[in-house]
Amino acid sequence: MNIQVSSSYSPYVSNTSDHNTQSNVSSTAKSSSSAQALISKLASTDTKVRAHEAAHIAAGGGVVSGGANFSYTKGPDGKMYATAGEVPIDTSEGKTPEETIQKARQIAAAAMAPSDPSPQDYRVAASAAVMEMRGHLEENKKIQETINGQKAYGSVALSEMDPSSAEASS
Repeated sequence: MNIQVSSSYSPYVSNTSDHNTQSNVSSTAKSSSSAQALISKLASTDTKVRAHEAAHIAAGGGVVSGGANFSYTKGPDGKMYATAGEVPIDTSEGKTPEETIQKARQIAAAAMAPSDPSPQDYRVAASAAVMEMRGHLEENKKIQETINGQKAYGSVALSEMDPSSAEASS
């Protein structure tokens, strides 16, 4: 989730002349309500970002290769609010096609775990789908090689057992 919030706000007004007191008060009140609105928005964003990244971690299991990293924005109250985050995920293929397929499914589950997946989450899930397909292709290739090997062995074994083929070669 990437939400950029600008924090270039100064809640203080520094007019000192008496005739501007009324406008100072209303300006300070407006600034104060703007600051409060920004703090509220930052706090809400912080909660959403942390929940989003926690969902990745919870669903990631063995493919999560570290904790969440956050980008922060300083609010007008001086506090730091998480406004973006990421969780590192190991996207290397498994040692076997079966392991690759299982790992790809776990990656996709981790990527799509939040209730509001980001564009990056969709890209990771799509890459995991491609990884899973490669695993299936490799798995099918191994099966085909096994079948072809059995057919080749079977035809050699049959030719050795067939007396008519032995006579033809003598």
